[in-house]
Amino acid sequence: MIRTDLHDTTAPPAPLSTDQVACLSAIDDALLDRLRHEVLTVPTDWQLSYGAYQSGGWATLSLLNGSGEPADVTITDCSQPVATSLLKRMPATQALLADLDLTYMWVRLARLEGNAFLWEHRDYTELSARERYRLHLPICTNSSAYLVTAGTAVHMTAGRWWRLTPTYAHGVCNLRGPARLHLIADCYASDALSRLTRAAELPKAAIRPLPGATADDLARHAHEAERLAILGWAEVAERSLLQLPYRYALPEGHAYDMISDLHAGLGDAPTAAAWQAKKTLMLTGVAA
Repeated sequence: MIRTDLHDTTAPPAPLSTDQVACLSAIDDALLDRLRHEVLTVPTDWQLSYGAYQSGGWATLSLLNGSGEPADVTITDCSQPVATSLLKRMPATQALLADLDLTYMWVRLARLEGNAFLWEHRDYTELSARERYRLHLPICTNSSAYLVTAGTAVHMTAGRWWRLTPTYAHGVCNLRGPARLHLIADCYASDALSRLTRAAELPKAAIRPLPGATADDLARHAHEAERLAILGWAEVAERSLLQLPYRYALPEGHAYDMISDLHAGLGDAPTAAAWQAKKTLMLTGVAA
């Protein structure tokens, strides 16, 4: 039996603060056009990585990293990143990064196709305790592409810098497309970063609190997933439950618990345990 009683349906969605995600300064429209031209015409051989964290459809290329290779996209601590061969072919992007004078750890381009998801997770858990933040600059986006954190959908509008603290649980989706393209800069704390983030805000137009899920809502989704699994569509059933945090304000990790309970109820204890292990990995970075 899938548990559906872990959510307090009387409680409002968890409050979102600028500590978790915030909108920063805008860039010039002409510069955004130049960046968009480079991002749409220069990159090739996008790298599909972090497969356990996504539905498929999320790919990256590195602009600054430790090796100078664009295909090197596994994030690590890097105190002296160098320009990759890709960044050297993108002069407007290179000038933008230089002008900010930030203490970069890693800089990437990220592409999220339509009907694609990054599942609920935390980042930086495997890295050192050094203070760092993630900056997003949306280059191309659409209204169905949004970040989910603290029970809230956040649409990162194009042409504005956004700061994300990815040690908070979060997920990302692009429901309909076209592809969402972001410049993502992981930066160590610095005076330049403090200046950039001084005017952090959360524009009301960019945020949408998600509704709470009732016990009946969760029971209905659990029943639908169980039917799919019995018919042999276990992966489709799992994906349907993984998508629930993009529709409802759920307790952290609840979707993983529902999948684990699905398999336990069908008598598949090893798969149930594997999903609990995946929950631990996604939310703590610790492999069970």
